[in-house]
Amino acid sequence: MTVQGKSAIDTLLAESFKELVMQRSIEKITIKEITDKAGVIRPTFYNHFQDKYELLEWIITSDLLAPVQPLIENRMINEALVLLFTNIEKEKEFYSQAVKLEGQNSFKSIAEQSVKGILLEIIPQNTGVKPRFQWLTPERIAAFYAQNMCHIAISWIKSGFAVPERELAEIYQYIMHHTMDEVIFGEENILGEK
Repeated sequence: MTVQGKSAIDTLLAESFKELVMQRSIEKITIKEITDKAGVIRPTFYNHFQDKYELLEWIITSDLLAPVQPLIENRMINEALVLLFTNIEKEKEFYSQAVKLEGQNSFKSIAEQSVKGILLEIIPQNTGVKPRFQWLTPERIAAFYAQNMCHIAISWIKSGFAVPERELAEIYQYIMHHTMDEVIFGEENILGEK
């Protein structure tokens, strides 16, 4: 099967899965239901994905992270965040259901692994420059930012998308560019206290 054909089947399975997620919890959705809705046979699913959790990871990576990767690579972080949050908001019904997935294959853990993977592709591994802190490896940097980004996004989704995407990007940037001391105790702290 060509890459284009594989991608078309991946997309078809993803769309079927998204429709089913709108009707019931991810835990209760079967592979047979996904393939029936997509109009393909079960073996086709397993030629593309190991299970529905890998399909969810593919959705997160292809729908949310792949579009923002070039922006991050070009140091357009705010634009990347706005695009990320905008794409989540466009499918808010799906993501509102997906964040309810808990346990071993939780949405949070799948999303964090996906973000970490993209960041590891971007973070320079061997620049020839001796790092300031040996312990601060690319893996730890990617994990840190993945956890923080996913926490903000998941909290936003669970809050019912309480603030606009651009404001959320600004909030994220504010927290990441200021020290904990500045955020909590600074004169212009985000808590509004003096």
